[in-house]
Amino acid sequence: MIKKIVLGIGVLVVGLQFFRGTPPDVASDNPDDLIATSQISSEVSGLLKAACYDCHSNETRYPWYSYITPVSWFVFDHINHGREEVNFSEWAGLRKSKKVRILKDLTEEVGEGKMPLESYTIMHGDAQLSKEQRDLLVNWAESFSAEVMKE
Repeated sequence: MIKKIVLGIGVLVVGLQFFRGTPPDVASDNPDDLIATSQISSEVSGLLKAACYDCHSNETRYPWYSYITPVSWFVFDHINHGREEVNFSEWAGLRKSKKVRILKDLTEEVGEGKMPLESYTIMHGDAQLSKEQRDLLVNWAESFSAEVMKE
């Protein structure tokens, strides 16, 4: 009986691989990108790349497990949702009010430890932010928001 259950689960897992979905597009050339169009310190840009860009830009790095169904459904959905909320690759084309809202949301989400998501940091250790790194991003977003308001 147990052999049949294990065999059934194996067949199901293999069969699901034919329905993994389509990964969101990736682009390495993003001329409207936040980092490309703004004066941002290397420390802040490094944190943004490590903790935010996989879900909030067109520069997603797909790990091996993101191509295994049903994990692929979860990963692709999170990336699509993240890009809908904010896509740093499209920064230059955003209205000033949208930029300010994004920076305000960043200060709240990162400051309260809600971002990056724990489900992401489990597999991406470099995205786990220390208190000091969170504070750095929050302080940067607050001061950068003031700069955006002056534009």
